[in-house]
Amino acid sequence: MQAEIQLKFNEIDYSLEILKKHIDWDNSITKINKLSLLTEEQNFWNDTSKAQIIMKEKKQLERLVDIITNIENQKNDLVEILDLGEQENDMSLISDTINEIDILVKKCIKLQLESLLSGEADSNNCYIEIHAGAGGTEAQDWALMLQRMYSRWSEKRGFKVSFVEESSGDEAGIKSCTLFIEGFNAFGWSKTESGVHRLVRISPFDSSSRRHTSFASVWVYPQINNEIDIDIEDKDLRIDTYRASGAGGQHVNKTDSAIRITHLPTNTVVQCQNDRSQHRNRAQAMSMLRAKLYEIELKRREDVNNQNALSKGEIGWGSQIRSYVLHPYQMVKDLRTNIEVGNTQSVLDGDLDIFIESALALKVGMKR
Repeated sequence: MQAEIQLKFNEIDYSLEILKKHIDWDNSITKINKLSLLTEEQNFWNDTSKAQIIMKEKKQLERLVDIITNIENQKNDLVEILDLGEQENDMSLISDTINEIDILVKKCIKLQLESLLSGEADSNNCYIEIHAGAGGTEAQDWALMLQRMYSRWSEKRGFKVSFVEESSGDEAGIKSCTLFIEGFNAFGWSKTESGVHRLVRISPFDSSSRRHTSFASVWVYPQINNEIDIDIEDKDLRIDTYRASGAGGQHVNKTDSAIRITHLPTNTVVQCQNDRSQHRNRAQAMSMLRAKLYEIELKRREDVNNQNALSKGEIGWGSQIRSYVLHPYQMVKDLRTNIEVGNTQSVLDGDLDIFIESALALKVGMKR
């Protein structure tokens, strides 16, 4: 019994460590003190707008610090009450205290997950872009499998999925596609899926039934609103029209309604073909471009802060985040967190939360 209780206290301590690291505890305390001194200055409210910004920041920091402090106090109180119950051999008090510990553990887990989804764009809708790597039909079929996996995962989380662009494969599968995922925290939950995904299996396209390795890249970026200023000059853009392929019905293939926009300074490319109107596709593509450039800036900031930002390198061994082995054994392994799952079919059917939660925890420096 004591060992089980200690494990629960350890889990609370683990959550507290993650929460403190997430808000940069020592710096947050220091900043609250500095902001408090500012609010006490005689001329503080002379500039109302500036004062309101300072007060908002102070209240946000104080709220986070208070949440963590309250958890620490609750844990310490429960330790004392449990000791008292054991000293007096009061089984009823011990039982009630254990129930309270369980409630606090659940509260910590919830706060821990919420803390991992507090980035400035985490609550936004997002785009998931998938590209087949080298390998022709094998890689293109793998890209289609990933499209299905992310569609299933999104639906399980209650997100709405729509197709923005899809380029059909030469014989099977897809060369590329872009999914639009709508729902609260869509970007926050899916952002760690960016990277290269590797598949090992007996090829269904090989008459000799040989084992093949295929690669596909995934890039997740948030939808952004017009309040975020992304400076894009016309001279930096190359805009091409083309006849759409893939999903979209017969009409979409009759006209050059699809749009491809290339941002020349960053070599960033977006495509849209989900509407019959070229003008609407262009507007959607520009929105996607703004979102991509914003995500590039977010990644740059992470690099500056020594975070584990993923590079958009060659689609091959060097930038893998996850390996899906279907033969000679079955195993999906995340190469960042070392999380392994033997039920490969459940993963391909969209059961990704164990990988996502662990990767989110890793982003703040802790492993689950």
